[in-house]
Amino acid sequence: MPRFAANLTMMYNEHAFLDRFAAAARDGFEAVEFLFPYEYAAADLKARLDEHGLTQALFNAPPGDWAAGERGIASLPGREDEFRRSVDTALEYARVLGNDKLHVMAGLIRPEQSRAAHRDVYLKNLAYAAKTAQADGITVVIEPINTRDIPGFFLNRQDDAQAICAEVGAANLKVQFDLYHCQIVEGDLAVKLKRDMPRVGHIQIAGVPERHEPDIGEVNYPYLFSLIDELGYDGWIGCEYRPRAGTSAGLGWIRPYVKARG
Repeated sequence: MPRFAANLTMMYNEHAFLDRFAAAARDGFEAVEFLFPYEYAAADLKARLDEHGLTQALFNAPPGDWAAGERGIASLPGREDEFRRSVDTALEYARVLGNDKLHVMAGLIRPEQSRAAHRDVYLKNLAYAAKTAQADGITVVIEPINTRDIPGFFLNRQDDAQAICAEVGAANLKVQFDLYHCQIVEGDLAVKLKRDMPRVGHIQIAGVPERHEPDIGEVNYPYLFSLIDELGYDGWIGCEYRPRAGTSAGLGWIRPYVKARG
């Protein structure tokens, strides 16, 4: 039976951020994820999790200058020291919040830049991140993202992400399989889940193409949820979508699963 985590960056935007934990718990969520925790003290976020009986499933390491358009620094030549500091910062938060998955964003590449140089930096940085996170029992995940939502993002395909993980060779480095991004770039979701599940560390969902609830659009999510169960995935499935209207009003799709879990 799938276990869902509310993405508090995209969902419950009708509430202030710190109030979204309570809203998610009221709707039956047992876990949450979000992009970045760094505007808040880790202890304050942990208090919200504990108050509402929620598990922290995932968050992202610092991505560089997000406001200026940066979308990660893991593959950026010349930013290696900053990347290492970002991993240290993220692990400090994870030790408090209790999540065992940490997403490291690859970053952007311009057409004139060397993909080989970026890839070399990316592999070295991921090896460092995985080794550092291992002491805390944390799995580092990397996510292929479509270039419609983030033009120029370095990592776009599932097979490339899998190859990178295999080359680094760390047991705690896995792929964050976002079905929304994969459908836009590649499609053939069921086949890729069957092929890649052993090294999938986290799953995320959204309707395609609008990125609303997963009960509309071109993806048959009930079928995929059943397949994910059959393949033995027991992690959280992050609901990283933008609700069409009110978040709670759009949760009809999840209620049968919440009821089945009791």
